[in-house]
Parts: sequence; structure tokens; C-alpha cells
Amino acid sequence: MVLSASMTSVAAQAETAALRDLLEDFRAQYGFPGATTAIALPDGEIVTAATGLADVEAGIPMAPDTRMLAASIGKTFVAATVLSIASEGILEEDDLLADHLGDRVWFGRLPNAATITVGNLLHHTSGLPDHVHMGAFGAELARRLASASDALTPEGAIAFVLDSEPLFAPGDGWAYTDTGFLLLGLALEEALGETYYGAVTERFLVPLGLTDTLPSNDRTISGLAVGYTVPDNPFGMPPRTMDDSGALVWDPAMEWTGGGFASTSRDLAAWGQALFTGNAMEAPYLDRLLDAVPVAPDAPGILYGTGVAINADTPRGPVYGHGGWIPGYVSSLRHYADPGVMVAFQINTDVGIVDDSTDLVPALEAALADLAVGFLRGLETR
Repeated sequence: MVLSASMTSVAAQAETAALRDLLEDFRAQYGFPGATTAIALPDGEIVTAATGLADVEAGIPMAPDTRMLAASIGKTFVAATVLSIASEGILEEDDLLADHLGDRVWFGRLPNAATITVGNLLHHTSGLPDHVHMGAFGAELARRLASASDALTPEGAIAFVLDSEPLFAPGDGWAYTDTGFLLLGLALEEALGETYYGAVTERFLVPLGLTDTLPSNDRTISGLAVGYTVPDNPFGMPPRTMDDSGALVWDPAMEWTGGGFASTSRDLAAWGQALFTGNAMEAPYLDRLLDAVPVAPDAPGILYGTGVAINADTPRGPVYGHGGWIPGYVSSLRHYADPGVMVAFQINTDVGIVDDSTDLVPALEAALADLAVGFLRGLETR
């Protein structure tokens, strides 16, 4: 059946309305300030919607093209960059980290310094602690916020784990660590001889048309929603994480390859659909991207691949993606492999989410997955 443009337009409008209604229902139930979402379908269509406010105090509405900090979803860009240059023989997963960073004066003080590989870092099997959750790091961030200081350098952040005991020998366990991804960023730049952000822009952002995705390396980011975090948080941030001039009260450049991007739900959905369908780069890579290790012995279906989280056994089949949290913002990226749909959303608060006191994130993920499958069925009958 061949549909007219008007019939297609009516269907698209109905999808947008359904997506917006779902978001508004969730906002009414959970009370978050605002959110955006996007569903990417196999035919290339991306349905977007927004609800609530990007700035509560100013009454500015959230729009589908409003940016938020995507946090650890940025790790998928790090992993893709490693896979891309590995295809060119520049940096391999089997490489020892010491081969690329061993000449740094601090390197020998890194836990497991002599035996960590690039692959260990990508899979969080390095045995490194995570500086983000160390009390000394939180105190330093609070001090810098109070004095309006610039961000820690990557090496400054890595310094918090130096001389620590490793959590386990490389490959003998799993522990999530942003520190490991900062080390990956340093190794990438050493191997490439260019900046990480330059490599991602050249290899992915420009070719895939991700024009709404920007490095989050400045306090002022165009089109960024205000983020709202919990009072009395360990970093000493005010509940509103942006000042009246539109600048973040802290320097997000500290995140770098631990996350490092501001984006929209539409761009995230487009990125995820390209990445998980094998279309993010010319060289084959999906087998390496999805080569995974178990996160915990008692959860064999919960895995971590090359910079991506994998739930191997769900009612909708395998699910690939990543979550993102940073004070004031929460993001989700999930690709449902069997129906071939991609779902992304961003919320401009972490209240009730960072402490798992609500089921907002998993509930919204499940509801959006159901809606996406419904859109797919509608597409098949057009």
C-alpha cells in the first residue's frame, strides 16, 4: 500500500501526540521539572516530544531540541572511537595501557599499572577504584565550586586513585570506574596525536549529522536546560545547578571522557540507532562492541560490552545502551534489538533518581519501549 504524504503526516502527528501524552502523564505522576524523549524507528523516522519546563524559575518550556548533559552516555562515543582507530591499527584492545601512558611520572602509582589493558578499561574490568565516589574528590569539587575554580584536569582527577589498593587483578572482576575512561581519553589522544573531541567530531558527529551534540567543556552551553539536584548533595552544589546568567555553577569539563557531551534526545536516539545497527562507521565493529563480560555472578544476563551496557534477556529480547547521571540531569539510551527500535530520554533533575527512591527511570523506559513497538506496528500497516 502506498500512502500519500498527508496520510503519512497524520500518522506522524498521532505518534508525536501519543509520545507527548505519555511524557505528560509521567510528569504528572512523578513531578519532575521537564523531560524530552525520542524514538527512532528502523525506517529512519525519529519521533520526538517534550514536556514541562527547561527553567522552572523563568517559566521557559522544555522543547524537543533543548539540550541536557548526557553524562555517561558519552562513554559510547569513547568506545566507538577506540573501535574506529583499532580498525586502523592505531590502538588495540589488547594493548597494555603502559605502552601508551607508561612515561607519565605518576603512572607507576596507578593500581594494576603494569597489567591493565585498553580492553580492561573499556569493560570496567581494570580493578581501578572510581574517583567520583571518593570522599576526597567530593570535598575537592565542593571547594572548587565555592571558589568558582576551573575543572580538575583529567590527570588531576586520576590522582585521587593513585597509591590505592586495586579492587582486583585486571580481568578478575567488574567495577564501574570513570577513572578508567579518563585514562582511555589520555591513551586515545596519545595514540592519535589530536584531541579526543576533535576525533569524535570528525569521525561521528559530522558524518552522522549530530548537530545538536556538543562537548560539555564550558560552563555556558547553548540551549542547555537548567538542571535541578538534591539539596545537601555531597558536592556542595545548590539545588539549581545554573546561575541567572545561564552558566553552570560548576565546570563540566571535569567529566571529559567519563561522559563529556551535551545533547538532545533526538541526537542520542539517532546516535544509538546508528551505533547498534552497525552503521556508525564503515569498518565492521558490532561483534567487538557487544563482546561483553558479566557485571555480577548472580546476574548472568546483565553484561557490559565495549563501553555499552547489555541486558541479554528481557521480554523484548536483548537491550543495548547506557544510562547517564550527573548532578541535575538523568539520561537513558536503550536499543531494543529484536524490534529494532531506539529509545532515548533526558530529564532535568536527579531528585528521587540518584538515590533510587522512585522507579521513574525503569518505568519510563518500559513505557517508551511499549509505545515504540506500537509505533513500529503502525509503520508496518501503513
